[in-house]
Amino acid sequence: MKLAVIIPAAGGSARFNFGSDIPRSKLDEDLGGKPVIQRSIELFNKLDEVCAIIVAGPADPAAFEQFKARHGDRFELLGVTLCAGGKDHRYQTVREALKLVPADSTHIAVHDAARPCTPVELVERMIEAAQRYRAVVPGIEVLDTLKRAREMDRLKDDVDPLARILGDDGASASASRRATIRVAAETVDRSSLFAVQTPQIFEAGLLRRAYEQQDLTSTDDAGVVERLLASEHALEPRVVVVPGDSRNIKITHLADVSMARLILGFSSPREKPAHLRF
Repeated sequence: MKLAVIIPAAGGSARFNFGSDIPRSKLDEDLGGKPVIQRSIELFNKLDEVCAIIVAGPADPAAFEQFKARHGDRFELLGVTLCAGGKDHRYQTVREALKLVPADSTHIAVHDAARPCTPVELVERMIEAAQRYRAVVPGIEVLDTLKRAREMDRLKDDVDPLARILGDDGASASASRRATIRVAAETVDRSSLFAVQTPQIFEAGLLRRAYEQQDLTSTDDAGVVERLLASEHALEPRVVVVPGDSRNIKITHLADVSMARLILGFSSPREKPAHLRF
């Protein structure tokens, strides 16, 4: 196996920065003296099967230059090839990185840059499965009860206090202050549902063909591959779900950084002596 690894890193950390006055990149957060993105890269750079690692950064030229200035030297030491990603969608970023995958690669893995806690045994499990199946993804069973919800205006009895004083039940003055709430519409059967993680690994030719399709909209690369195999009426298993790992969290919100430190056994930078802080 000759495995090329694509790590999309073009996102703007919008959810991570929600409610914050000082925007920052989640990929730069400190994990034991190294940024998140470096921890994610180091999951792969010493594996014998890996022949290339491509990190796709921001699409905006100025942002890409800043990204390169922050990480370029370190990436070079880790054997990483760096490129600019897509402007609007994740699939655009993966498509740009695919252009740099060596032609002799037999397989391609795509791993979220914000998943630095992936256990080594999960990576090994995925590589082993990829040698038997054309497309493999890690997934964990959904344990929580799932509800499908719908949005509606604030309930009639839940009137703004100011509206009561004005005597119009919120029809005029408080209209702009009405809340939209979500109400449970139905309970979803979770028996066959899995939360899918990364790394996702595919035969190189299969992923390349998948990204030649017109419709690439999907929240992960497996979705793009599934669409291709469905169009080809593939008889073999389309995308095989391999047991994932609950430690393999994706850093999305600020609180996830603390969780990642707990999983990896690292302290917060503020808890370290000054000379050891990142």
